[in-house]
Amino acid sequence: MSEAKRLAAEKAIEYVEPGSIIGVGTGSTVAYFIDALGRMEDRIKGAVSSSDQSSERLRAAGIEVYELNATGPLSLYVDGADECDPHKRLIKGGGAALTREKIIAEASARFICIVDPSKQVDVLGKFPLPVEVIPMARSLVAREILAMTRAQPVWRQDANERGVLTDNGNVILDIHGLAITDPLAMESAINQIPGVVAVGLFARRAADIVIIGGEPPKIL
Repeated sequence: MSEAKRLAAEKAIEYVEPGSIIGVGTGSTVAYFIDALGRMEDRIKGAVSSSDQSSERLRAAGIEVYELNATGPLSLYVDGADECDPHKRLIKGGGAALTREKIIAEASARFICIVDPSKQVDVLGKFPLPVEVIPMARSLVAREILAMTRAQPVWRQDANERGVLTDNGNVILDIHGLAITDPLAMESAINQIPGVVAVGLFARRAADIVIIGGEPPKIL
């Protein structure tokens, strides 16, 4: 799927306006987008990044990284997704950057999602739904989610069985076994649980354009 990811990323470059500051997400498909941006770094002013990992890659490509508070609204945000439904609603957060991704998407006039064909689904939920949680609320939020969804939340841990921490210092619960027929309602309900920072459903702020990698790329 690496070629499909590259093709989607390079198609997204066509939407980048010269002299602009753009939002840039996180993940393997976005890495191809950053590489392509690096080849035009003298044509853009810079980027706002959703993760420390992407910030490092942007700087290595010669692109200045700005804080969102210093830029104000953005014209464009480009990011990947773990799942995408036919209505351009997404599950994101496999890379644990969902909160910053939501913030930048909200700040951007246009949100372009770049994916390979394997990320397309009819109903969201096969990919475990990430929820970023304040550490002291982990067990509370897990109980509330289980009661609400009847699906199993799992504390995300690394290979050494240590809890994964986001760039914000929070933990991730991954909800397994969902079939999300009303993403907007579920997004709203989970966001109301005390201790939840953000849920990886992008339904209220869905993508404006989805580019599916292929030859040629497909546009939704």
